[in-house]
Amino acid sequence: MQLYNKLSAKERAALIDEAGEDRLTLSFYQYAKIGNPQLFRDHLFLAWNQMDVLGRIYVAHEGINAQLSVPAKRFDEFKTFLDGIDFLENVRLNIAIEQDAKSFLKLKVKVRPKIVADGLDDDTFDVTNKGVHVDAATFNELIEADDVVLVDMRNHYESEIGHFKNAVTPDVDTFRDSLDLIEEDLRDHKEDKKLVMYCTGGIRCEKASAYYKHKGFKQVYQLEGGIIEYARQVEQLKLENKFKGKNFVFDHRRGERISEDIISNCHQCGKPCDTHVNCANEACHLLFIQCDECAEAMNHTCSDECKEVIALPYEVQKELRKGIPNSNKIFKKGRSEKLKFKRSL
Repeated sequence: MQLYNKLSAKERAALIDEAGEDRLTLSFYQYAKIGNPQLFRDHLFLAWNQMDVLGRIYVAHEGINAQLSVPAKRFDEFKTFLDGIDFLENVRLNIAIEQDAKSFLKLKVKVRPKIVADGLDDDTFDVTNKGVHVDAATFNELIEADDVVLVDMRNHYESEIGHFKNAVTPDVDTFRDSLDLIEEDLRDHKEDKKLVMYCTGGIRCEKASAYYKHKGFKQVYQLEGGIIEYARQVEQLKLENKFKGKNFVFDHRRGERISEDIISNCHQCGKPCDTHVNCANEACHLLFIQCDECAEAMNHTCSDECKEVIALPYEVQKELRKGIPNSNKIFKKGRSEKLKFKRSL
C-alpha cells in the first residue's frame, strides 16, 4: 500500500507535460475535531493519489488546511469525495485566479500539531467565538469608514507585493509574530474601532478573530475566503477592486496578479518588480524579489557568493552543503543583508 509520494518533482513535471491536460489549483480549510489525524491523513492520501491530486495538506486534531492541484476532468470526483466527509460537505473551495498545471508537483499530506502555526494555547479562549464574516461588497464599504482599522494578517514578504489600500501591514516573519504586535499597537482602540482583518484564503483570520475578541476587541470582522475569494467576487460581480498588486500564494506560482499595480521593488536593483523567486543556489534557496534583468545578470541567485557557488560542478556544490548548519536561508524570506533594496525592518 503506497502512503507516500514516490516520484520526484522532475518526474512529475514530465508526466504533466506528457498528459497535456488542464489542472485546477485550489485551496480549502476547515476547523473540525479529528480524533485520529494519522488515520485520516492516510485515507486522504490513498484517495487523492488515485485521483492524481497533488499539493500540500496539513492535518491536525483541529482540522485540515489544504492547497491542491486537481486534474480538471476529475474535479467532480474530487468534490464528491469531499462531500462524503461530514465536516467537509460543501466546504468552500478557493479556486485560483491564475491557473498553472505545475503549481504543485508532489502530493504531501502531513500530520501537524496545528493546521496553522499560530503559537496560541487554544484552551485559554473560545476558538469558536469568531469575528463577523463579510463578503467582498460589504468589505469594500466597511474599510472606507473612519472607525475602521484594516489589518493584513499575512507576513512581510506577502504584503510587500500586494495589499489593500490603507491596510496596516505588520513587518513580521511569521503569523504568530503578528498577533501580539497588532494587539499592542491597537490596544487603545479595542472599543471605539472596528477591527477588520484579511489574509490569503481566510484561515489565519479564523483563529485570530476569536483571539482578538478574547483580548477585548468589541467589533471584529474578517474577509470571508480571504483575498482569493475577494478577487473572484470582484470579477464576478464587477465590484471596485481595492486590492493593489499581487496576492502571494504558497505554490510554484508564488503569486496571482489581482491588479496591474506593481507596489514593490527588485531587491537587487530597486526597479519596480513583484516577482518572487528562490535563489538558484540550493544551499541558500532564499526567497526574494528579482527582476528579469537581475535574474540574467546574477544567474538567478541572490548574491555574488551564490553566483560563484552555482558555477561550480554540481558534486562540488553538494560537498559544500554538507555540515553547514545555517546553509538553507529559506525561512529568511528576503531578509538577507546581501539584498540592497530589501524591505527594511
